[in-house]
Amino acid sequence: QVQLVESGGGLVQAGGSLRLSCAASGSAFSINDMGWYRQAPGGHRELVAVVTSGGSTSYADSVKGRFTISRDNAKNAVYLRMNSLKPEDTAVYYCHAYYSEYEGGYDIGSWGQGTQVTVSS
Repeated sequence: QVQLVESGGGLVQAGGSLRLSCAASGSAFSINDMGWYRQAPGGHRELVAVVTSGGSTSYADSVKGRFTISRDNAKNAVYLRMNSLKPEDTAVYYCHAYYSEYEGGYDIGSWGQGTQVTVSS
């Protein structure tokens, strides 16, 4: 099993920046796609950004140009740099990872516990 632990959330003024970190621990043959999702109060959980094990990235339209996802495969970690934050970015941010337990195994998904990001206007 792989466990994910996020850190770096907090309260920031509009226009400010935050950096979220997520560290994966546990046993796995490989950790594949890693990503960040968010869920605002009363809303659905939505994809923010994802990075493959090879470093390819994709973003939700709402964060393109403002957020940057990166990963450190040696540390089994993924990061989300958030710039030019807006009040509508306020949400609980969740780390997600797909991993395989053996070579050629199917992907298993794992979620972190979430970290609150609040952007004040």
